[in-house]
Amino acid sequence: MAYVNNIRMFVRVYELGSMSAAARDQRTSPAVASARIAELERHLGVRLFNRTTRALHPTEHGRMFYDGARGILEAIEDAEGNVMEATQSPRGTIYVAAPLNLGRRIIAPAVVKFRDQFPEIDVRLRLSDRSVDVTAEGLDLAFHLGPLADSDLKVRMIADCPRMLVAAPSYVAARGMPEDGAALVRDRHACLNLRFPGAQEFQWTLRTDDGPRRFEISGPLESDDGDVLTDWALAGCGIVLKPRFEIATYLTTGALVPVAAQTPPYPAQLACLSPSRKHRDPKVRVFSDYMIDVCRSALREELNG
Repeated sequence: MAYVNNIRMFVRVYELGSMSAAARDQRTSPAVASARIAELERHLGVRLFNRTTRALHPTEHGRMFYDGARGILEAIEDAEGNVMEATQSPRGTIYVAAPLNLGRRIIAPAVVKFRDQFPEIDVRLRLSDRSVDVTAEGLDLAFHLGPLADSDLKVRMIADCPRMLVAAPSYVAARGMPEDGAALVRDRHACLNLRFPGAQEFQWTLRTDDGPRRFEISGPLESDDGDVLTDWALAGCGIVLKPRFEIATYLTTGALVPVAAQTPPYPAQLACLSPSRKHRDPKVRVFSDYMIDVCRSALREELNG
């Protein structure tokens, strides 16, 4: 297994472009990662990466070796999956990503019950509101909330999630009730922005009588955590665009109220994404089946309750 582990480390270093990132991904130290790459290079008799103090780049030999190495790992995964499917006992570790609020409120609690049914499957759950690269980050599946880009990923639709523009009554009392997206821009309303490294200029696409229209909004506060934006909105700091299931309780209590109702946002698509080859893996398939059912049930309850 040592040689396979060395290959697995090489593939993750190649895909992540960093020895330390690959080490974190494989839950080991940078020193161990470097030693595995060095051992693989000695075995092959070539240098696989050019290293500088600031960057790491694959050599021509490294690029040649990557496709074959990736194929080796996929063949092993397929073989293991076939055995697990034949024995009806999925096992192993799966790497999952989800948006923060959905992950905390729905996915994470459901993992506990999932493990009761499938104790031989370990779950590594990563929560973030940023967009993730499922393939490059070595994920088995990711729950995605928002527009879906064209890709080679297997997409399983879960639900269309209605979204709303909301603010605290105290904010509306202080700044007035904006009727539509144009008023958000014209009156320079404080819009609470979800931003993360690599995010483009911020716009809200809203529904108008003439079809979709993008409004370039702005505000003094932004965060890469959607729950922080909700907290700021509750504190009267501004207007936030949120999936309705995340704020249903606050709408019921009146802690948040709808604004700009003449130009509502479009629903966000909630989907489960996975590399096509990963979806054939029994442990990935049984996890995605379980969580999709949980998500659909939880969303129905929150939106109808």
